[in-house]
Amino acid sequence: MIQCENVTKSYKGFRALKGISFSIEGPGCFGFIGSNGSGKTTAIRIMAGLARATSGKIQIEGYDVEEDPKKIARVIGYLPQNPSFYDYMTGEEWMMFTGKLFGMSNKDSSVRAEELLKRCGIWEARRRKIGGYSGGMKQRLGLAQTLMNDPKLLLLDEPVSALDPIGRHQVLELIEELKKDHMIFMSSHILDDVEKTADHILILHKGKLLLSSSKQELMKEYEGSSITFQLLDSNDSLAGALSSENWVERVAVTDRSYRVIVKDVVRARASLPLIIHEQGGIITDYRMETLSLQDIFFKVVNQ
Repeated sequence: MIQCENVTKSYKGFRALKGISFSIEGPGCFGFIGSNGSGKTTAIRIMAGLARATSGKIQIEGYDVEEDPKKIARVIGYLPQNPSFYDYMTGEEWMMFTGKLFGMSNKDSSVRAEELLKRCGIWEARRRKIGGYSGGMKQRLGLAQTLMNDPKLLLLDEPVSALDPIGRHQVLELIEELKKDHMIFMSSHILDDVEKTADHILILHKGKLLLSSSKQELMKEYEGSSITFQLLDSNDSLAGALSSENWVERVAVTDRSYRVIVKDVVRARASLPLIIHEQGGIITDYRMETLSLQDIFFKVVNQ
């Protein structure tokens, strides 16, 4: 469980975090989304005990981040955006080194390292030097490292942002597996990845927490807010007519295909077919859809 109460962080007069508060409980994946510079990394570093809040309080599994740092270290695993390794070590040596840092015996470290390297898909490369690993392999090794002390909570800061499509897919598959028995708090600005993986969404914008909701509830709230349709022929006047309606947020047109993001679903259902007819349009396909997480993000931050 993470309980965050009115947390602020200021740097020389700049307020990076502006009183964020939320309470969440796992297991599952919690997507912490926002644009670059929104304060995501600052918040995660405070949770991990690597930075101090200017004011406010954070508790993880009942322990205060500032007052109980040793207990916090036992219940969290932290993976920064760009994890550092000793490239001359092998993956197996790195895991044994990590176990030693946690005070584990060589026997326990060896057993745990084998278990995690297999789970994270690194076992076959365990005797290769880390300097020869791909970006995706390094991130999976980083995840194995965060699991070494069997934490209840994983704090992952942009775990796939620097990876190619194959590496991203491999790491996201691993996160999907890990979230079954761990609480994963994952920051990202890649909204498609969060939509696929997260069970709960938190939106941070310019240091303010704008939303904290289960993904299921969030998608249900915006169900039908996107309407796509296709016309038999192109129409020069329809986009302008739709854009002038106060229940329309925006209109995207590609040849004869239209996508309308609406503010009021009820009015859209009643009015849109009439406006299309008035503008001489003949509909060949018409669908009401749930907004993507990216669409929802823009609606929330622009309110």
